[in-house]
Amino acid sequence: MSDTTKARILDTAERLFAEQGYGATSLRQIIGGAGVNLAAVHYHFGSKEHLLEAVFARRIERVNRERLEMLDRVEAAGEPTLEQVLEALVAPTLAVARDPERRIFVKIMARMHVEEELLPLLVNHLRHIIPRFRAALRRALPQLSEVELVWRTHFAIGALVHTMVGVDKLQLLTGGQHRPGPNEPSLESVVNFMAAGLRGCDCGGRHAH
Repeated sequence: MSDTTKARILDTAERLFAEQGYGATSLRQIIGGAGVNLAAVHYHFGSKEHLLEAVFARRIERVNRERLEMLDRVEAAGEPTLEQVLEALVAPTLAVARDPERRIFVKIMARMHVEEELLPLLVNHLRHIIPRFRAALRRALPQLSEVELVWRTHFAIGALVHTMVGVDKLQLLTGGQHRPGPNEPSLESVVNFMAAGLRGCDCGGRHAH
């Protein structure tokens, strides 16, 4: 079984999981789309569940590595602003959304947030970065209670997920008046929106830096 076969299975599974969801996608559909037999799937991945794990891991590991590298750089330069922390979190995700070869993965990430049975897999791959970003957000927003910080972070991440999967819908929602370009939304606009939501009424007149 070649690496080419493995990659073809991963690519097909990624597309089908993104389009249909994990539960609605069968191994029969995957092997049909990839042009392989069931034995090839079992040889490389063992099961449909492990195939999903492999599909997710090959994309999210790079995203998380880039997130931590960006956070390391800004923390090494001093105490980062809220915007700098958010940029480290958001920029690698935006890069995926703009990459024709990887952008379909954004839809899978969105499904991870809404399909309950997939959420543990998402959390497992974020487990090592959550404490780093939570601590950085806590330092950037010392005025917020822990409960308020958790809720505002939840809202901000929700806005990011919706933005990543909903850009193509803007043309429909605006009656064709807005046709998003390949670089929309800008990193600055996403970060500024999330920062404003996180600061909320506790911003005390502060502005984004």
